[in-house]
Amino acid sequence: MPAPQRMSRTRRLQVLLLVSSLLIGCDILVPGLPADNAVLDAPLDGLLPEQLAVHLAGDEDFARRFSPADGVGPTFNATSCDQCHVGEGKGHVMFNLTRFGRMGPDGFDPLREFGGPQLQDRALPGFLPEQIPAAVTGASAFMPPAVTGLGFLEAVDDATLLALQDPDDADGDGISGRVQLVDASTVISEIADLETVVLGDGPTRGTLVDGQFIGRFGRKAGSINLLHQTVNALLQDMGLTTDLFPKDLLNRQTGNFAEDGVADPEIPSGVVNALVFYLKTLRQPLRRNETDPDVVAGDALFGSIGCASCHLPTLRTGLSELPQLSNVAFHPYTDLLLHDMGTELDDGYTEGRALTAEWRTTPLWGLGLSADFQGGQAFFMHDGRALTLTEAIGLHGGEGSASRTAFQALSAEDKDRVLAFLRSL
Repeated sequence: MPAPQRMSRTRRLQVLLLVSSLLIGCDILVPGLPADNAVLDAPLDGLLPEQLAVHLAGDEDFARRFSPADGVGPTFNATSCDQCHVGEGKGHVMFNLTRFGRMGPDGFDPLREFGGPQLQDRALPGFLPEQIPAAVTGASAFMPPAVTGLGFLEAVDDATLLALQDPDDADGDGISGRVQLVDASTVISEIADLETVVLGDGPTRGTLVDGQFIGRFGRKAGSINLLHQTVNALLQDMGLTTDLFPKDLLNRQTGNFAEDGVADPEIPSGVVNALVFYLKTLRQPLRRNETDPDVVAGDALFGSIGCASCHLPTLRTGLSELPQLSNVAFHPYTDLLLHDMGTELDDGYTEGRALTAEWRTTPLWGLGLSADFQGGQAFFMHDGRALTLTEAIGLHGGEGSASRTAFQALSAEDKDRVLAFLRSL
């Protein structure tokens, strides 16, 4: 039997330190939990046990990595929801989605015959990833947004949004926001019916305006509710079919009209419903440092230079099937309307009735956590082109020009106060 080896002095010290740490407690070895206001994937308070069970099932489906055996493809961008929305926060620019189309004499054409409006840059074996066709006149990169607090945004009554719009700038403030309108196709009408909320003599959401539905989700507000947003993302981002969108994306690049071989619909309604309920019951982001004097001063400056005209601090929900979302004030810093942002943000691409320079006001809640969910470097604007908040403000043209000019005219100290306020959101 070989003689036992002596433990080196260094090794003995390492063992003693390890044992001492274990005796003192686990806090030395295990990092503490993040602060409650530093996370975005917390559920609404007060969910019933049965509701929390559905929320957790949706959470699992949100994180699930779908495979070709599940029906991913034949062309796709990602294989899970949280691949683009890590921690339910804003996605990284490396996961930007590209959308394209062509402006013609009859309006904007999403070029569906070429695989539009979204470019699927990955494909199953035997298929080719898509490429942007030569016929395109406009293409835009969409950075995945944070997904928290969406249930509050969905629960705002249509009448509230209609009252907020001022398409002709009747009050002369230079702000002329308007609602997005989405054509009432058979499938969109069915999606609206499934989520319509009725109060008294008629619906409060899912109402028709000139025969169209009001959009509120997405960079161009092209989705009318969370069900619409979810089934469209499953199809366009992952190539997963549902009861509402039961046909696979076709591989136009090779002229191959074969599907992926998995029976459609690939995602059952129970999974879709769990995902929608999960998104609907995610808590709104919590503020940080909101009583700090610079943050308080920055809040007042944010309003005085006109930013709050579009990034509306407070909205109120209407009737909801969830008490936590019913008739409550919340603070998203958006009006959910389309605004002309000028040539700086005109990518030549659009959806619905939005002009190519029009974008839905992005909610600012959770803004200060951006870097934490984007690998340490924050990216701002719809495509992540701005690396600082100051750069992002500088890109606000069109209806945002007056506020941009007012911000740039502030003293250095007041600019820092506005930025401190934005980081507190």
